[in-house]
Amino acid sequence: MKLAILDDYQRVALTMADWSSLAGRIAIDVIDRPLAVPDEAARVLAPYDIVCMLRERTAAPRALIERLPNLKLIAITGAQHRTLDLAAATERGIVVCHTDTRPGGHTGTPELAVALMLASARRIPQEDRRTRDGRWQGSVGIQLAGRTLGIVGLGKLGRRVAKVAQAMEMTVVAWSQNLTDAAAAEAGVRRVEKDELFRVSDVVSLHLVLSERTRGVVGARELSLMKPTAHIVNTARGPLIDEAALIAALRERRIAGAGLDVYWQEPVPKDHPLLGLDNVVLTPHLGYVVEESYRAFYGDVVENVAAWLDGRPIRVSNPETVAQQAGRDPDGPLRSAPVKQQRSSPG
Repeated sequence: MKLAILDDYQRVALTMADWSSLAGRIAIDVIDRPLAVPDEAARVLAPYDIVCMLRERTAAPRALIERLPNLKLIAITGAQHRTLDLAAATERGIVVCHTDTRPGGHTGTPELAVALMLASARRIPQEDRRTRDGRWQGSVGIQLAGRTLGIVGLGKLGRRVAKVAQAMEMTVVAWSQNLTDAAAAEAGVRRVEKDELFRVSDVVSLHLVLSERTRGVVGARELSLMKPTAHIVNTARGPLIDEAALIAALRERRIAGAGLDVYWQEPVPKDHPLLGLDNVVLTPHLGYVVEESYRAFYGDVVENVAAWLDGRPIRVSNPETVAQQAGRDPDGPLRSAPVKQQRSSPG
């Protein structure tokens, strides 16, 4: 049996959990680079019985799943994988196991959102570069105390950001399609209509789940309502913002700046126009990339794989497949495969 851990860019997956419980049962390869879907991914992953997917870095559409003849288990990290075709996996008898959502959730993404607000408002990356180049003080930033933060999407993550903003003495307003006055008041913020949020906010921070209803929720019209001194931060999903409209607004200085952790295409192409703008702070989808999240994710993955090998899968996203997998001979190939733990970049 062979397991591929996908998208371990930092080469840390095998250090973030105790994989020794799988010794003698499976061979493990770590793939540390993005795979183009579907063709390259299909070629590289064809030999594997199990794949571990770190969040949604690699998509798993039907076009890929149907080209993986040996695949029996997909171990996803997080409660769900929105770019995985669960129906296609189920039709092929592939078990999909997820990891737990920890009580209280992880704070990595809200902390990064606040960091991007501060970095954009104070132009920290730009001034860092000037200092390293031997230059001194090229900009005048703004303080956030006394200014208004507009939160688009007041769920668990949005509420955490609101709490930090309030501690920094910011006024917080919020909007989403389903937000009520009562829910906003419970979080200590004021609900406003969408247009008002974009008009009054000095910083707008996005915390919505991507869906057909929220795709492009921030377009040219919303950006045109923002103050020329305002900043926008996105740590949720790239397609929440009309990318072309955002680039135009930044290039023409119709807004002051942006802090972005997510993009329409990831990794960002080397010739992407955002990379040439001096009023945007960019990070490579680091929201959940903290030690605490990785240890939780990979710890659960080890448990999930071990339970599946034992014929008693846990945390199953598509339980209708369990009967097929549980019917395996317990003395068959699930238990007889040699172990080989290594780091590599197959293909």
